[in-house]
Amino acid sequence: MKLTVYLAGEIHTSWRDELKEKAKALQLNISFVGPMENHDRSDFIGEEILGKQPDEIFRDEAASSVNNFRTQVLMQKADVVIALFGDKYRQWNTAMDASAAVSLGKPLIIIRPKTLHHPLKELSRKANITVETVNQAIKVLAYLFEEK
Repeated sequence: MKLTVYLAGEIHTSWRDELKEKAKALQLNISFVGPMENHDRSDFIGEEILGKQPDEIFRDEAASSVNNFRTQVLMQKADVVIALFGDKYRQWNTAMDASAAVSLGKPLIIIRPKTLHHPLKELSRKANITVETVNQAIKVLAYLFEEK
């Protein structure tokens, strides 16, 4: 069995690399997809494709269209979605991606610290499982590959 896992969440820390390294160490047959991790590329892709925009609002809207397209295509192809909510950054995109996963009926693992229990309580109840660490999330994925 091979899984495709969409990794939703902030792009400023190395949590994706940590998860990928743990999956590789456990020899899990997983390919990972997700949002554009190059922040500047993500912010300016709309102008790159559609041309110079008149101001920042139009630039953001053009980029959002391309980024939303990417998210929709890759998430629809994914078998599982993992959404990480960290303490440091605002997590609007993560919440949007996690909600999209729920709407698409994609199995969803939420990673969030205890400090975010209250603000994420409804979303956590919609997820299949909520954990506190990347290590716990990889254990959930590893369990899928166990035969006995």
